[in-house]
Amino acid sequence: MRHNKKRGMKLGTDASHTKAMKKSLVGALFMNDRIKTLESRAKAIRPDVDRVITWAKKGDLASRRLAIAKLGDKEIVREVFEKAAQGMWADRNGGYTRIMKLGRRKGDNAEVVIIELVNEPVAAKDSTVTKVEE
Repeated sequence: MRHNKKRGMKLGTDASHTKAMKKSLVGALFMNDRIKTLESRAKAIRPDVDRVITWAKKGDLASRRLAIAKLGDKEIVREVFEKAAQGMWADRNGGYTRIMKLGRRKGDNAEVVIIELVNEPVAAKDSTVTKVEE
């Protein structure tokens, strides 16, 4: 029985292919800092990317082993952990990715997007309140 076994989006494939595709996309995103893919795939890998960056910010051995298991490549994990140690995401508590829509693909009308890692520091919100004069 497979009660309570649904784990996220299926993306039109079986579970093993979905897992391999997500691992490949997350690895490509960390290698290139930005990739062009379909909107549903970008939304599916966003939690995995955030999880790996959170592990990298933690920086301990257990987190490194979890990241290696998630990505399958020690070199990519080393680079991500080095970026986190240098403080790339130190001021950011989540929201490590940005998805920008490019439009629809000509062949099958699928929504194509660019997903990228956010490198800019967090900008503080303006706390100035405009008062309405009577």
